[in-house]
Amino acid sequence: MTPPPSERKSRLLGAGEIDVSFEFFPPKNDKMEQNLWTAIGRLEPLCPEFVSVTYGAGGSTRERTHNTVERIVNETALRPAAHLTCVNATKDEVNQVAQDYWNAGVRHIVALRGDPPEGPGTAYQAHPGGYENAADLVEGLKNVAKFEVSVAGYPETHPESQTVGADIENLKAKVDAGADRVITQFCFDNTHFLRFVEQARAAGIWVPIMPGIVPIHSFRQVAGFAVRAGSNVPAWLARRFEGLEEDPNTSHLVAAAVATEQVMGLVDEGIKSFHFYTLNRADLVYAICHLLGLRPLKTTPLEAPQKAAG
Repeated sequence: MTPPPSERKSRLLGAGEIDVSFEFFPPKNDKMEQNLWTAIGRLEPLCPEFVSVTYGAGGSTRERTHNTVERIVNETALRPAAHLTCVNATKDEVNQVAQDYWNAGVRHIVALRGDPPEGPGTAYQAHPGGYENAADLVEGLKNVAKFEVSVAGYPETHPESQTVGADIENLKAKVDAGADRVITQFCFDNTHFLRFVEQARAAGIWVPIMPGIVPIHSFRQVAGFAVRAGSNVPAWLARRFEGLEEDPNTSHLVAAAVATEQVMGLVDEGIKSFHFYTLNRADLVYAICHLLGLRPLKTTPLEAPQKAAG
């Protein structure tokens, strides 16, 4: 099983002392379930700070998310963070989901407003009797239990934000409501992230800000994600993958180099914690972590971790 965080320093070789976390999404079928748990098993020995599990649009994967998170609690030594949104649920319903997580031993929630049920590009309207926005949700979660709460940040601003100032103001509202950490949307140009951090600090936001990193397993697919997320794909990045559409092996080598270069550039700026969007694919993430100096720790197998006391 995974050793505790206090034993991790011996494996942090090349990049200095850094921390990583991983994001997974709940499976939709048996094959995806197998892929997910293969990925979790592959990455668990790297001792991430936590692993998050996403929540489908409109709460569509609520049950699968809960089952995945509960299995992580019961069958691994990982610390799961469950995504939770305001969409399509009353406050009482959301609070019950949160309480169920707490009862299952989950102590960390990623609090998100969520996308409009009608899909991107449509106006968001709060559910009748529900939480108005992510800041409202954060405050509610803190009243349910002593959760650690992470929230989202957007280095290139949220697609719905009218101005950068409004985006930072919204982030500050989430932190003022009790958020403990900001995890950012992925971006490929570190300038955007560093400017975002500077703007957040100037606004009085002092919680940790963790950059999101997405390994490019498929340039076409990730570029599509970027368009929907409002993230710019630089021309230099497109050139690095040019001509590799039918050469996944070389493409993955390039992807590992690109992500490692991005992380090391942020390490040089004093950033020490990174959140990897795995897309339930372990090998590329594992290779990047290896290049960063992270090594799996081999220890005597431990008994399954006990749930935290209520």
